[in-house]
Amino acid sequence: MLPGINTAKDGGIMHNQEELILLGHGSGGRLSHDLIKNIMVSAFANPLLAELHDGARFSIDGTKLAFTTDSYVVKPRFFPGGDIGKLAVCGTVNDLAMCGARPLYLSAGLILEEGLPIAELKKIVESMRATAQVAGVAIVTGDTKVVERGAVDGIYINTAGIGAILPQADVTASRVKPGQEVIVSGYLGDHAIAVMSERHGLTLPSKIISDCAPLNGLIQELLTEVPAISMLRDPTRGGLATTLNEIAADAGVGIVLEESSLPVRPEVSAVCELLGFEPLYLANEGKVVVFVEKKYSEKVLKIMHQHQVSAAARIIGTVSDKAAGQVALRTMVGGLRLLDMLSGEQLPRIC
Repeated sequence: MLPGINTAKDGGIMHNQEELILLGHGSGGRLSHDLIKNIMVSAFANPLLAELHDGARFSIDGTKLAFTTDSYVVKPRFFPGGDIGKLAVCGTVNDLAMCGARPLYLSAGLILEEGLPIAELKKIVESMRATAQVAGVAIVTGDTKVVERGAVDGIYINTAGIGAILPQADVTASRVKPGQEVIVSGYLGDHAIAVMSERHGLTLPSKIISDCAPLNGLIQELLTEVPAISMLRDPTRGGLATTLNEIAADAGVGIVLEESSLPVRPEVSAVCELLGFEPLYLANEGKVVVFVEKKYSEKVLKIMHQHQVSAAARIIGTVSDKAAGQVALRTMVGGLRLLDMLSGEQLPRIC
């Protein structure tokens, strides 16, 4: 019997006696979406929250600011290409960048488990310091709590950040229109596969490492040189397919991806085929999806190709005026396959 399901029947239908939080509620997919919409948004409803961007955007005395927060519970804490500290800084810096902001200041809240080695904590904190330096932000406030052994998995980190929105930036789903092109900054699924391999002790090709990286330098150059960019989003939990479903629904448009154009490493595809994963639903931590008018696409790609974090950028699809709110994949043989939002959890505790 499943948890929360009783055996009482009414007309042959079993009823849920008590709804419970599942791992899938943290996937970034449909369960997460429903949880946020039905509980969080309804409870905290306000105009700033209603936009459901990567952060809140607002003005104070004429200064446009962005504010965001995120919590990191990745398992294991260290993985090829990064660790929970680097992830925490990059994640919040990137969320501010996706709002069109120049990240300025971060906070860091640490929940530590009794028994965590001090040497490991120092290594994580040093990783946060070094990543913040690369991103050009300062960690200016924070909090630390210690809980009894077994209450958390070593360390959980919450980071919040504030940034100044660039004067020329106006990135919002309402500006996504039919005819625009969809660009992704590089290979998909590397982060999820890197974390999974470390978690389960798998031996994978050395080139599969997390893409975890701060993107604010790239984004600031893009928005300065191509202010016509209409939307930015980093496809983290739930992957590219879930992120595009959210944008399609918010913008009231359809999105068609070209399977032949999707950048997925052969090694990642091989692991996905072996284990039954879909690369389009795997988490990324150093990628950005850009929506822009077709006439600006080549300029966006030229800028991206000059940055190491986006050297493999390419156009992967277009925005359509048909099938509003849906995302489709044009397969190698020319057919269309619907890409729905992630409904469960492929890999828990990825970020």
